[in-house]
Amino acid sequence: MRYAPTLDPAMIQTSNASAPAAATVPTLGRRPLPAWVGAAGLAGGQGALALCLLVFLALPLVAILAKSVTDGNGDWAGLSVVAGIIGGDGFLGMVARSLAVGVVTMLLVVPCAYGFAYGLTRTRLPGKGLLRTIALLPLLAPSLLPGIALVYLLGNQGLLKGLTGGATIYGFWGIVVGEAFYTFPHALMILLTGLALADGRLYDAARAMGAGPLRTFMTVTLPGTRYAVFSACCVVFTLTVTDFGVPKVVGGDYNVLAMEAYKAVVGQQNFPKGAAIGLLLLLPAILTFALDRRLRARQGAQMSGRAQPYAAGPNGRRDAAFLALAGVLAAFLLLIIGVAVWASFVKMWPYNLSMSLRSYDFDNMDGGGWLAWRNSLQLAFCTAVVGTAVVFAGAWMMEKVPARSALARGLRGVVGMLALMPMAVPGLVLGLGYIFFFNSPMNPLNVLYGTMPLLVLCTVIHFYTSAHLTASTALNALDPEFEAASASLKVPRLTTFLRVTLPMCLPAALDVARYLFVSAMTTVSAVVFLYSPSTVLAAVAVLNMDDAGFIGPAAAMCTVIMASSAAAALVLHLASRALVARSQAWRRPSAQ
Repeated sequence: MRYAPTLDPAMIQTSNASAPAAATVPTLGRRPLPAWVGAAGLAGGQGALALCLLVFLALPLVAILAKSVTDGNGDWAGLSVVAGIIGGDGFLGMVARSLAVGVVTMLLVVPCAYGFAYGLTRTRLPGKGLLRTIALLPLLAPSLLPGIALVYLLGNQGLLKGLTGGATIYGFWGIVVGEAFYTFPHALMILLTGLALADGRLYDAARAMGAGPLRTFMTVTLPGTRYAVFSACCVVFTLTVTDFGVPKVVGGDYNVLAMEAYKAVVGQQNFPKGAAIGLLLLLPAILTFALDRRLRARQGAQMSGRAQPYAAGPNGRRDAAFLALAGVLAAFLLLIIGVAVWASFVKMWPYNLSMSLRSYDFDNMDGGGWLAWRNSLQLAFCTAVVGTAVVFAGAWMMEKVPARSALARGLRGVVGMLALMPMAVPGLVLGLGYIFFFNSPMNPLNVLYGTMPLLVLCTVIHFYTSAHLTASTALNALDPEFEAASASLKVPRLTTFLRVTLPMCLPAALDVARYLFVSAMTTVSAVVFLYSPSTVLAAVAVLNMDDAGFIGPAAAMCTVIMASSAAAALVLHLASRALVARSQAWRRPSAQ
């Protein structure tokens, strides 16, 4: 980018000016602010971000802890509530069922995602772009969609019911298959990142020593991606154990912890029980997060400055095998999505399979109508705008602004710790915390409960960590000399951020906006307890329609959510290409 500093007209000299005057050094036209103003602004910005994270993240979690040690009347009960729940009939069995679903889903998803990611990164697979797009499609849908599709496929009146030999989809295997669809793209993205980091010299050495493909994989590839595999296992297990969307639709009598917490709050109005189960759901997430952070700290650098890029050699049998694997997995994902979309246009399942728009007449059905869709669009747009601004400003203050005073260093430490906490807090637990904290009459922020601003804040906090890590990675990739040059020219830091840093990080900023928009459109666990009749959301409407027995309209609303998310992602992608081409023209090679 080119910058032309504004010169003071008084400094412009004519050709007849005297030598001393002509020797005057031009200065920037805008006088720099005093140093204490910048320091105060930085402290104020970091303080505001730390205060927001404390109020909208830490205090709701404290509220869950407080609610779990009180009885139904609000009196102190100590650990008797938690002990009573743990000692209750069937509770340990419910914990075992939740763990079984999480472990089996993890053992099913991670190897499949690893094979898919290996095919995309380490082979000459044809159609990689198309396969990757298909694999990421589940990110555009709420977690209830696979459950609805499985009902149409393998339910009591499902298309493929005859192939099950009389077995029912409602129960353990229904939950596992639905969660596998829901968690597959999350594991795939982690493993793609891990497999993309490969030093070609290691593979050349392995071939020179006579190692075959299997031995090379076991001694080079798998050890180099073990941390990515562990992270994928943690993510899949945590998402499965804390999700209640799939169990709500196809769980049947197979009760799990997340579903019990939802029923305790919504159905039984037993808030202490919901808080206690929320704390129990928080434990596996915190444990896996802590282990993941510890292993990542020990990982070290996988790529040295002398590393050579890895290029897969020709191997027809290998490519055919991975193409078959990727084709089967892509066909499964397309089957789930395609059945849900097709069923949304069926007039009356299973008696009249003609096409109709009857299921899209949301205003004449329970659930929220088209108002829910408009509310979701508003939530997604506000979350993308507000979240991207807050995330990049916070990451910039953390990564690019030096902390010279003790106060600034202390605030930076608090913000850094709080910025990583949302990754370890499941959406269901965060939603419970918002009930107990913001719905309290003694809280002056009680006026926010049930409003769109609170839904926006909850969604931003819920997905803050991933967005923050993306922004921090982009900012750390910039050369620190940009800030040094700006400081030598006495340009304010904020001006440097707006005119240099942000334009150079524009692709990452748009990626964060796209991630926040799609996540806000599809989320249900964190906001299911926080909406009012005027702020009902599309994903919540799917849940309400399924409760009312309107499974066709529920599939139709899932289709609308997917279409809206896909359209927004496409628009942001095109905008990213246009804006990057304009603001980063310096990256293009100059014409000779």
